Amino acid sequence: MNAVQQIEADQVAEAEDVAEALDDAEEGVAAEVEEATRLRQIEALLFASPEPLSENLIMDRVPGGSVRSLMVELQKLYEDRGINLRQVAGRWQFVTAPDCADILVSHQESTRKLSRPALETLAIIAYHQPCSRAEIEEIRGVSVSKGSLDQLITLGWVTMRGRRDAPGRPLLYGTTTSFLEHFDLQTLGDLPGLQDLKAQGLLEGQLPPGFEVPRPADGSDDDEDLLPIDAEDEA
Repeated sequence: MNAVQQIEADQVAEAEDVAEALDDAEEGVAAEVEEATRLRQIEALLFASPEPLSENLIMDRVPGGSVRSLMVELQKLYEDRGINLRQVAGRWQFVTAPDCADILVSHQESTRKLSRPALETLAIIAYHQPCSRAEIEEIRGVSVSKGSLDQLITLGWVTMRGRRDAPGRPLLYGTTTSFLEHFDLQTLGDLPGLQDLKAQGLLEGQLPPGFEVPRPADGSDDDEDLLPIDAEDEA
């Protein structure tokens, strides 16, 4: 190969390298554009939704694979804004930033505290769900009034999960996603344990030997073994 041929070969190789680099750059730009588009679509979806959204639902509406990295990126993007992206009970939602909440209050609501029986009933259901009214009464040592359960159901913190496949088909109760959201819990496993309750002064005096605070599980798998609720139960 003479000098001229060598120069021509080098020029061809250089042109091929440049073309390959341009192709790679175009692919990189296309990937960035696609990711930015998906991020905007997720943002719009969360803004328009009246309720928190799971990552699976978001992936169904915004194709392209996992959205975990995009959710984290969006969360960082909004961490210093007037609204923040928060994950509660495995679902994502936009919420008002804590330091901006006061400017949204136009009136003061008078809230009524839960009665002690209702609070005890809620605690038993949260830690022992799904459980029946008889089981709640056994733990409390006194009967449970229908008003306490009705109040918790009206608040949206407790729901009827189904009936146990046992004599009498007892109706079973459990907590809801609204319960987790209200108490800012990611899962039921985040409920305070024995040491947490002691530290908060909620367990005072001499506790019985062997006293333990149960560690609740999600309980969703247990629902598959429950009998359906009758129409009159929901009325």
